[in-house]
Order: sequence, then structure tokens, then C-alpha cells
Amino acid sequence: MELAIVEQTTSARPAVPPTGPGTTVIADGVVAKVAGIAAREVPGVHALGGSAARALGAIREALSVADLSPGVSVTTEGAAASIAISIVVEYPHELQKVAGAVRNAVETAIETIVGMQVTSVDVTVKDVHQASDDTVADVDEADTPD
Repeated sequence: MELAIVEQTTSARPAVPPTGPGTTVIADGVVAKVAGIAAREVPGVHALGGSAARALGAIREALSVADLSPGVSVTTEGAAASIAISIVVEYPHELQKVAGAVRNAVETAIETIVGMQVTSVDVTVKDVHQASDDTVADVDEADTPD
């Protein structure tokens, strides 16, 4: 007697074995969204993703389409997830501490909210943000010629 092993090729995988009739499937995009939300809540995280992801996010924001997972990549296999996340850290926060806090927050959120085992959380610091990056030169209209 031979058993056939069938691989699931869709990006949505069962998160936990069903306890009753039916199945529960949690899409990779949902896992990425939960990871992104958890990472954003860490003190010292200014944004997720590199400059291209942030530019695309600004366009989406202008169109009122929120993307809570730029800079987040998820790979699932069964009830296990591996997450890669890119962040921008606010200056002068300690990069290693912020990255570690992001790793812990993402792992806790995925295990608690999604119910999946986390095999790894890889954090890449793409940039450091200074408050001066946001300031625009103020021009006093009273000082400008008519």
C-alpha cells in the first residue's frame, strides 16, 4: 500500500489543526499584517520597509488605501511561520534594542493572535529617521515681497 503526499501550493495554510468539523485557514497576507501592526507598536520604529516600500505606502495613503504590511515578508509551512521585516528606526534609539524588541513583539503577536509557531523573525534596519527629516523650511509670508 502506497501513500500519496500532496503538497499545498497556495499561500494560505491551515494555522492550527481543526478541533471540530471544518478547517481554519489564515492567509499569509493576514500573518504579514499582524506582524506589521506589532512591529509599528514598538517604541523607536518610525516606519516599515525601505524607501521604495515607503513611497508606495505614501501613494496608498493618499488614496486612502492602508497597507499595514510594507516591508514584511512571510513564509508559512503548515502551522509554522517565518517572517522577514524591514524597519526604519527613529534617531537616537539603539538599533539592536529596537530590532530585538520588534523580533519579540512580532513573535508574540503571531503566536498569540494568529496561533502559529514562529520559526524565525529576521529584522533588517533599512534606515535611521531624524526628526529634522520631517521639517519643512518655514517661510514667513510677511517677509516675502509682494
